[in-house]
Amino acid sequence: MRILFLLTILVYFMFSCKKSPSVVVVPPKVVYDYYTPSQFVMGADLSYASQIEDHGGVYLDSSKVRDPFLIMKEHGANLVRVRLWNDPEWVRAVYGSEQTPLYSGFADVVKTIQRAKTLGLAVDLDIHYSDTWADPGTQNPPAAWANITDLQTLKDSVYSYTYSVLSQLNARGLMPEIVQIGNETNCGMMITNTNPGFPDLNGCNGNWQQLGAVMNSGIKAVRDVSANSVVKSKIALHVADPKNVDWWFAQITNTGGVTDFDIIGMSYYPLWHTTVAFSDIPALITSLKNTYDREVMILETSYPWSTQGDDSYANQFGGQTPIAGYPFTVAGQTKYLTDLTQNMIKVGGSGVMYWEPEWITSQMKDPWGTGSSMENCTFFDFTGNTIPSIDYMRFTYSFPK
Repeated sequence: MRILFLLTILVYFMFSCKKSPSVVVVPPKVVYDYYTPSQFVMGADLSYASQIEDHGGVYLDSSKVRDPFLIMKEHGANLVRVRLWNDPEWVRAVYGSEQTPLYSGFADVVKTIQRAKTLGLAVDLDIHYSDTWADPGTQNPPAAWANITDLQTLKDSVYSYTYSVLSQLNARGLMPEIVQIGNETNCGMMITNTNPGFPDLNGCNGNWQQLGAVMNSGIKAVRDVSANSVVKSKIALHVADPKNVDWWFAQITNTGGVTDFDIIGMSYYPLWHTTVAFSDIPALITSLKNTYDREVMILETSYPWSTQGDDSYANQFGGQTPIAGYPFTVAGQTKYLTDLTQNMIKVGGSGVMYWEPEWITSQMKDPWGTGSSMENCTFFDFTGNTIPSIDYMRFTYSFPK
């Protein structure tokens, strides 16, 4: 009886203590929105990507090594921007090796565009018309054109070069969807470090007609190649700082005679470009669209997610005062990008392109340092892993009806 009693008690406890089936709570699936370039350009300038990978840079997404182009696409990018220099021989001097690829030269640009097009991404080809960086303070002519003293010869050179580049790309099936005639041409193209007699293309000195004539040569080359291409490239003109945009386009259209273009492009780095407040950007976009009846895009922007660095190369951003409401944190960077994008969409802007979101630190070199001066502005943390701000490109935005 004692044994039977103990067995009864044991069975009771076995059944009474049996756990009820556990309930598995499945979190709701995050739904992302992906946009086509015709809806809104979500662009990423990946000009440095190959150079960084060649010098030890590794990209991760969810802690897995991935192709940076694929990472950008999967997180919402629909266009890759890439710069082109005529003949950047100086790159080999920086590395001290004749075997170094000419990064941002034609062969490197072909590689970048091929990577983008293979993934179905559109391309913005940013032709600098220089062997090195072209920006508001530096617009050096290519060495091959340095001794030109005749405007017609310079026009012919710009046409032939542009036509040759695009024809070769088109033959490879790599025709870009957008072509920029110059980069940040605030006062003009090819206006610094020129030899005596070189045609003066400095609009700030009143030479808008000569500048316009040269730009029109580049534009004609794009149109001529596009005529025989499946891809009909749009033409963008590009100025740095929102405060300059209306003034510049008034001069280049009215005095310079440049009217055959599709996109008004600007660089907007809010920590440098402070004359037009962040809150006033939508009104500027509206005014530009109403005045010139063109698409308007931000071709370059960037914002820090940290004040720290990951190498000895001094960072360009992070030492300034943040925009009110946008701290130098991942959340602050995300809010800046989502708000900027929504503001552009709300007033009919056509796109936002982020400058070098992949410029993580590596053994990559440029004339000023080794590593990156923008690693605190990328879409990757200091381990090379993606951070949440990259998803601003697939955020759910409200479009005008």
